[in-house]
Amino acid sequence: MRRIVACATVVAGVALAQELGGSVSAAPAPETELDTFADMVSAGLEPAADGRRPEPIVDTGSGSTWGRSTATAAVGEGPEMTAPLAAFAYGLLHPDVAPPGANKWDCRPTAEHPRPVVLLHGTWLNAYDTFSYLSPRLTSAGYCVFALNFGRSGLLEGGGLGAVLPGRYGVGPMEESSRQVARFVDRVRAATGVDKVDIVGHSQGGTVANRYLKFDGGADKVAELVTFGATHHGTTLMGIASLGRAINNLGVDILGFYEPIVGLSNIQQAVGSPFYATLNANGDTVPGVEYTAVGSRYDEVTNPYDWTFLRAGAGATVHNITLQDGCDQDLSDHLTLMYSPRVASITLAALDPAGAKPLVCTFNPWLIGGGGGL
Repeated sequence: MRRIVACATVVAGVALAQELGGSVSAAPAPETELDTFADMVSAGLEPAADGRRPEPIVDTGSGSTWGRSTATAAVGEGPEMTAPLAAFAYGLLHPDVAPPGANKWDCRPTAEHPRPVVLLHGTWLNAYDTFSYLSPRLTSAGYCVFALNFGRSGLLEGGGLGAVLPGRYGVGPMEESSRQVARFVDRVRAATGVDKVDIVGHSQGGTVANRYLKFDGGADKVAELVTFGATHHGTTLMGIASLGRAINNLGVDILGFYEPIVGLSNIQQAVGSPFYATLNANGDTVPGVEYTAVGSRYDEVTNPYDWTFLRAGAGATVHNITLQDGCDQDLSDHLTLMYSPRVASITLAALDPAGAKPLVCTFNPWLIGGGGGL
């Protein structure tokens, strides 16, 4: 167990270095440790503490391996976390565990909160390490909460190098992830007896939700979409993606070269991709849905940060919020967004405007989150 914890700590450190834009190199691990890690990865879906295993939702059904992806409903229940690095490390060791309070399939919505909330994670993440802070706050407020791990592709299926780590979802093609979300929402609706759900999405999760609304039947099944740092219009990745797109437009397929390295969904989220030409061809929204899109000035992944904002089309309502408006001390970046007390209060207010309380404003440091604690 000590060796596994050490491994998780190292991997979390690598993720931290990637977040800062740096590079990490290390001496090759002994063959025995590599074998052990390979066994861990190939073990696949790990049982939860109560012995249950994650239940597959859907895959592409394609005979080809490239671009194939799968989804699972998270099971069991992990502990509440207050900072993303600790949650990331725990998520490596328990890759398919549900965030606290989520996926209680006997939960029934109340008159006060009549719609269940579906949580959708981002790229290279999972339901637990994204929502281990927000989920228990939603359930404590009386919501039925459900969380899906979507878009799981292996290295040879186009998931990129990050896919070799346990529990790294959101790497497969977003069209497939959208269909997986559709299947999961139908399951939630059937279990809870409701017509519509609300969705909270972080990063790619918000974008996949938007595609579900437009192309996979979600417009009539979703009342509210709340997103944080969503790549609704792609990202420049501080100019890197813009440069890659410019080179591609000159006839050199540099993005295609990097696709097996970073994964299909990352290439799709680069500014100017064909995915966005299709997604936003008829506007940002669909009629009948209320949208809340939140961005942070310190977001180093979805940038420019205001590209996460939406333009309301006919029959839709949009609330675009800059996290720091009225709260300069919240320094949340892309990962720490979901560990911000202010974000939690915005979520609760968006889901229940009539019962909304004043928004929280506390210090949430860049990259660390959790009020400075791990």
